[in-house]
Amino acid sequence: MTDQASDKRVLLIVGGGVAAYKALELVRLLRKAGVGVRPILTKAGAEFVTALSLSALSEDKVYGDLFSLTDEAEMGHIQLSRSADLVVVAPATADLIAKAAHGLAGDLASTTLLATDKPVLMAPAMNVRMWLHPATQRNLETLKADGVSFVGPDDGAMACGEFGPGRLAEPPVIFEAIMEALAGPAAQSSKRGPLLGKHALVTAGPTFEPIDPVRGITNRSSGRQGYAIAGALAKLGARVTLVSGPVALPTPFGVDRVDVETARDMLAASQAALPADVGVFVAAVADWRIDEVFGTKLKKDKGGPPALTFVENPDILATLSASGPRRPKLVIGFAAETNDVEAHARAKLARKGCDWIIANDVTEPGVMGGDENAVLLISKDKTERWDRAAKDAVAHDLAQRIAESLS
Repeated sequence: MTDQASDKRVLLIVGGGVAAYKALELVRLLRKAGVGVRPILTKAGAEFVTALSLSALSEDKVYGDLFSLTDEAEMGHIQLSRSADLVVVAPATADLIAKAAHGLAGDLASTTLLATDKPVLMAPAMNVRMWLHPATQRNLETLKADGVSFVGPDDGAMACGEFGPGRLAEPPVIFEAIMEALAGPAAQSSKRGPLLGKHALVTAGPTFEPIDPVRGITNRSSGRQGYAIAGALAKLGARVTLVSGPVALPTPFGVDRVDVETARDMLAASQAALPADVGVFVAAVADWRIDEVFGTKLKKDKGGPPALTFVENPDILATLSASGPRRPKLVIGFAAETNDVEAHARAKLARKGCDWIIANDVTEPGVMGGDENAVLLISKDKTERWDRAAKDAVAHDLAQRIAESLS
């Protein structure tokens, strides 16, 4: 426990959902670090965890009723909303996010969020369809514009039996985000790490090249490996710019994300992010686009399918690997291959002019779009074969190697 942490307090709003049980572990981690925790338990949250458990772990009173005469006499809801250094919502349900985005105040939790003058950090948790729904995404953008920070959600299996983004981030990850937020900008700027003071540029995900208003050319890339690398570099202290194609993944904590669609968009955003100390070009960029996008949806007719004329997209990796004052000190490309992996990757290394190539065989089950990877790290003078591992583990190992190279 640090003296700095022992002076900090968190107001924790526990929303409803099966994931509410993780709030108990989060409280334990915070108290172990010496951070004070004052819980607000929503009516829905009380269906999954008890006020007694929260009170015992937090060593504080649990609040829940906006119209409690006792609570209002002891600490009015306005004072409660400003009684801590940070307001944390975990789990942040679709309902709580919507209420906060629209400024509703029908219960203690939503009233607190509207009345607080303190920073707010939300850890979303909901069904994948609810997370991806346009209404939820609009609400997220509104709250981000209002200055609300987010951690998670994660991808994975859910209690409802579906799979995808929407799982509550694990308590240690939320704890780390809370401690970052409590540290404040000055302390964050002085945080330690082997990549402190370095700028990393990472591209991730597929690109999408439109054919008409409803069709396009894309690929199966999930973006998970690139996002994991961006997060791992940030954890080592780097300032990270993530240029992302269209994916449904949460932005890693501490990463500045720029959303793009086409290869040309991605190149422009990457060039705008320079200078950088390292460029990690993970995105699966479409090699071709059609020369002219149709303005209306193409229809079937008796003449058969339309003739499409393709033109080559700009080569992002080769362009940014070219020698010049804005070239990153270390340029890393990725090669997704289906055969002769090492030979194709080594040829790509020479052709593109980059320093390293990370190559993988995307015909292996669970690699393209999955959670694991088995890669080769290829440089000019050697090839390293890494064992198959979770993409987070691959990202961690690569980030460490980058830190060693830049030191």
